[in-house]
Amino acid sequence: MKLGLLLLATLPIAAFAQEGTTVNSSTEYPNTFSSGSANVKPFDNKSRRFNDWSVSVGGGAAFMVHSDLKSFYDKKTNWGYNAYVSVDKQITHVFGVSLIYQRGETKQKAMLDGAAGLAAGVGTATTKYDQVALLGDVNLSNLLRRVDNHSPYRWAFHGYAGLGFQGYKTSLHDNDELRWSNTPKRTPLFIKQDFDINSLFYQFGLGLKYKVSKLIDIEARTMYIVSGDDEFDGGGWAGPNDYDPSKPGAKYNMISDSRSDNAWTVTLGASFKIGKQSSHLAWHDPLQEAYYRTSVLENAKTDFVVCEKGDADNDGVCDDWDRELNTPAGARVDGAGVALDMDLDGVIDLYDKCVTVPGPADNNGCPK
Repeated sequence: MKLGLLLLATLPIAAFAQEGTTVNSSTEYPNTFSSGSANVKPFDNKSRRFNDWSVSVGGGAAFMVHSDLKSFYDKKTNWGYNAYVSVDKQITHVFGVSLIYQRGETKQKAMLDGAAGLAAGVGTATTKYDQVALLGDVNLSNLLRRVDNHSPYRWAFHGYAGLGFQGYKTSLHDNDELRWSNTPKRTPLFIKQDFDINSLFYQFGLGLKYKVSKLIDIEARTMYIVSGDDEFDGGGWAGPNDYDPSKPGAKYNMISDSRSDNAWTVTLGASFKIGKQSSHLAWHDPLQEAYYRTSVLENAKTDFVVCEKGDADNDGVCDDWDRELNTPAGARVDGAGVALDMDLDGVIDLYDKCVTVPGPADNNGCPK
């Protein structure tokens, strides 16, 4: 039945598309698939049904996970932080983009192998970063939502992926080469990376949003950051000599074979939706709406009331639209309840002895 209603709704569109002679366009609002009778109007702020801008803020924990020095070391967690603010634009009900600024810090540890490790002990590093990125947002719940789900739409899974540039500062301390010492002269290792083409990074992740109100959403989000940089964890410079065991210097960057130090963040945030509309485009599923409206039509019951005012003259025409409420009994009437006068001589057929020939009333409608 639902399929039948949908097909019925689309038949006029299909039929119109096949009639090329009736298609016309407006020079003001060109639309090849709209006829002159269609409700064509400009898409502006007055015609919008949904808000599509928001501002998001959030914060949480950050960890260096796939790197030479790691935040999870010796069954202990070295906590860092991550905070973000973003301006979000919803393009469709499924896809949006965000310009996001992230700032955070990670703390990580590692120990070199062999004699170098015994001399240096556990090395500790800190990474402080600033990141600016363009983030794509896919509303997975709008893609996977069941069409027969008519419950309030308040939870949504989101998938994120994007790229950007980062600047960071790292420091690395141990008990041997990378320590503060005057005899011999030694200092910890400090690295600074400015924003440039070499600081390109990627990130992707998932989020679970809850619609608190028409103005506010809250979200738990987790992101995986791929730096593409072996210096991001503070493990040392990434020059050729730094990977050569025969060359002097601590070889923290050789603990892991990967040349990309990657981080992981877990945050809790809020989105503040901007606009005067009652709903946001991210919470709208047009397919679900179409099936819902079809369901309403399918299950609608309309009680028709016939002759609400009755039929006082019993001529078979309800008084609601009877133009002659006192038709004589037995007279034939038209659809408006008016007694028939076939020859238009002013004598209704009930009393007319000559129905097809005009005549005066004093001769029963027959000519003299």
